[in-house]
Amino acid sequence: MPIPISASVPAPVPPRVLTVAGSDSGGGAGVQADLKTMLALGVHGMSVITAVTAQNSLGVHGAWELPVAAVRAQYRAVVDDIGVQAVKTGMLSSAELVAAVAELLAATGVPVVVDPVGVSKHGDALLASSALETVRTELLPVATVATPNLDEVAQLTGVRVEDETDLRRAADAVLAYGPRWALIKGGHLPGDAVDLLTDGTEEHWLRAPRLDNRHTHGTGCTYASAIAAGLAGGQGVVEAVTAAKEYVTGAIARGFALGGGIGPVDHGWQWRMR
Repeated sequence: MPIPISASVPAPVPPRVLTVAGSDSGGGAGVQADLKTMLALGVHGMSVITAVTAQNSLGVHGAWELPVAAVRAQYRAVVDDIGVQAVKTGMLSSAELVAAVAELLAATGVPVVVDPVGVSKHGDALLASSALETVRTELLPVATVATPNLDEVAQLTGVRVEDETDLRRAADAVLAYGPRWALIKGGHLPGDAVDLLTDGTEEHWLRAPRLDNRHTHGTGCTYASAIAAGLAGGQGVVEAVTAAKEYVTGAIARGFALGGGIGPVDHGWQWRMR
């Protein structure tokens, strides 16, 4: 049955979320995953491309960072005209790019979800070691929520997480750099997929059963983008992260084989369940 269309009633403008991240030519992670997540969760996604990668299910075969001027121009074009209710950051490969984006974010005044991408799902380096200090001192302080996985925690803080009891220590180390909240993702630990969300005062443990599915490319991008979508829609941090955990768990459960390596999560799983 065709959907009735009324030309006289304009559609309401949905919340707007901006992703500042790299492009994944395979469509499973990066800006592509961010925009799919935002569409699935009912917000209008916009993008600032920071790098172009030649990437597929087997790994990253090349990466080319865009000039800082191009990143600034994209950001200003979107924010100055369209406006945003939340920003999510992903791959920022150099210190110069991290510093420029941190400056832009500080002046925008909306919730920011920082996914401090360090390596790809296949183990490919996506952040220069020379940029780590800039992430610590300039990017993390402007974050509403920082969402490092355990490898990124170790890269940024030196804290090695061996079991759930180490998650608090990891969160404290991340919070020391200034984000309002830290979401330490414990997906690399054995057992349940357990994450710790804390602002240093209150703790929220988010637990999901471990799923027997190796097709998890784009999980971190998807999780962070889902949080940003919730914040843009007016949810508080705890509510947004809890809803994002549910969404990404469903997406992982329905991840599918693509190519010869690690396939993507299913960003449209909720649609297909209806």
